[in-house]
Amino acid sequence: MKSRTLLLSLAAVYVIWGSTYLAMQIAIDGLPPLVMAALRFVVAGGILLAVAHRRGAAIPPLRDWLRVAPVGALLFLGGNGFVALAEQSVPSGGVAVVCATMPLWIGVLGSAVGVRPTGREWTALLLGFVGVVVLMGGPSLAGHPGHIVFAIGSPILWATGSLLSRRTKDVGGAHASLVGPAVQMLTGGGVLAVAALVHGEHWPVHAPASAWLALVYLIVFGSLIGFTAYAWLLRNARPVVATSYAYVNPVLAVLIGAALHGEPLGWTTVIANVLIIAAIGLALTRRVR
Repeated sequence: MKSRTLLLSLAAVYVIWGSTYLAMQIAIDGLPPLVMAALRFVVAGGILLAVAHRRGAAIPPLRDWLRVAPVGALLFLGGNGFVALAEQSVPSGGVAVVCATMPLWIGVLGSAVGVRPTGREWTALLLGFVGVVVLMGGPSLAGHPGHIVFAIGSPILWATGSLLSRRTKDVGGAHASLVGPAVQMLTGGGVLAVAALVHGEHWPVHAPASAWLALVYLIVFGSLIGFTAYAWLLRNARPVVATSYAYVNPVLAVLIGAALHGEPLGWTTVIANVLIIAAIGLALTRRVR
């Protein structure tokens, strides 16, 4: 049963999160980036906590909210918020490629906190990274220098938050699989709202319908389904396995961006696919068995 849940969770983050880069780019065409991200996670976190409460979960005490708050800030302001800011000028495929360095940061930072990748996992990480480097020959990484800095910083902060979240997996007790990600999204959404005010963003008055539809997609699929699956993976799988989606997402993001937005697509995508699939197989085979 656990192996089946593992595969379903991986499928969710592989497929769904590969499409969220383009959905975010559509959303920020009409919505301020930090306001959009704050709305996304506050709404999704509130829904998830309400579902958990209806199933018998108690509202976590203040000390648990304070423990989770740094994780929420790192994941959703540092990780997701920075992506939203970067996509103001950097194409979605390019941002996805940069974010694919996140598993390498998991390996480096994990070694520092005692979660050391095995030799097999390091091989998978390096092979996947080579695939990402090959893929960079396709999508453009051009954009405003500040936005490129946000794109580069995003995977580092997301990796840090992912590792720290393993220390708060007891939040929610028997309902931790729902309560934990709900509290992370609510605290992260609150930090994003404060950042939006500091950044000078305002509530959108005349946002197009396409932006609101993209936001709904991000709330339902990207957060309620995708992030809940990712939170389960962080609790029940090795960090390298849980973050392996980052090698699949760039390929999907590049293909989706090319199909719907006409972003450049090079022949290197085929070679990158082979390398990335080999890396995923190397990382996952032993764990699934």
